[in-house]
Amino acid sequence: MTRRTTALLLLLGLVLVGCAMRAPLTGVGSVLPLVTADLHLSAAAAGALTSLPLLAFAASSLVVPKVAGRIGQRPALVLALLLLGAGALLRWVPGVVPLFAGTAVVGVAIAVANVLVPALVRTEFPGRIALLTSTYVVLMQVVGSLASGVAVPLATVVAGGWRTALAVWAAPALLAALLWLPLLRDHRAAAARGHAPTPWRSPLAWAVTAFTGSQSLLFYVLLSWLATIARDRSGVDPTSAGVLLSVLQVAGVVGSLVAPAVAGRSVPRARAAAIGSTALSVAGIGLLLAAPAAAHAAVVLAGLGGGGSVVLALAAVSARAADGPGAAALSGMAQALGYALAAVGPIAFGALHALTGGWTVPLAVLTAFAVVQFVPAWAAHRDATV
Repeated sequence: MTRRTTALLLLLGLVLVGCAMRAPLTGVGSVLPLVTADLHLSAAAAGALTSLPLLAFAASSLVVPKVAGRIGQRPALVLALLLLGAGALLRWVPGVVPLFAGTAVVGVAIAVANVLVPALVRTEFPGRIALLTSTYVVLMQVVGSLASGVAVPLATVVAGGWRTALAVWAAPALLAALLWLPLLRDHRAAAARGHAPTPWRSPLAWAVTAFTGSQSLLFYVLLSWLATIARDRSGVDPTSAGVLLSVLQVAGVVGSLVAPAVAGRSVPRARAAAIGSTALSVAGIGLLLAAPAAAHAAVVLAGLGGGGSVVLALAAVSARAADGPGAAALSGMAQALGYALAAVGPIAFGALHALTGGWTVPLAVLTAFAVVQFVPAWAAHRDATV
């Protein structure tokens, strides 16, 4: 296999991985009322189903670098893709246990891929980190949004209902696994082996981790509570509140496309882009707090900031690492702690709402948290490696 053919297959492989990574999760929220009614789930069980992948992300991420160090980054990714396909198909089996087991398997598989993609980008395309990270993130966002939109219509027309609507997203993962198989024989695959220790003592690694975790928390809090906040504070109907969620995701796609162009290939520009994305997040959440009637403008700002921040956080993982194994170790640390923080965020935000009886205090706290993100956004973009 020529170097050009290998590069093209790697690019196409990363594209398919991006298409496979978010859709198996985002479709669940859309069909959750159907799932709850069909399986007679309690509200607590339904909530556990949506938080289970985040917990799987946090629990699995630190193990991934060790696995990749033993078998190689590319084989580990193929294993994750096969696992993702198997988990998605398992949810097609009737019953509560297959649904939860399949969702847990999907969460573990996505955690493996989430950790490995920054490492693979660092290993295979060290000169195109921002561009390829942006492409990957945008594909995740677009296909994930598509999965949310088609899940209910699909569930109403296909045999198997919501089970089939969730199981169809095994196809991109299995197709991606088939594409990656020829790449396992390439000699560069062996070069990606090796295990670097988790950089617990590196201040730079903690800065990257804090930036990753803070932007994840802001996104998942808004994803979980934005529609409810809009109904309660802005007086919009449920349909319009759902539209706001779509606006948030579309703005996120735009932010993910623009941020790498602003960042370029220089560290000072990447730092400026991270500060700018954080400022947009602060402005959006602050506007949501101060002017409920301006919810659409607030959501656009928050979406642009969040979309830019997620690309820059993943790019920072790749750029701050010295090599592929180092990127895997840093990615495992950043995503394990980041997703643990993200899993706690919506719960704490909801508890604060219940405690205060309104949304003013929770939104004020969230705005303050967004302001604090300026610190890791600055610190994570130093001209240095872990």
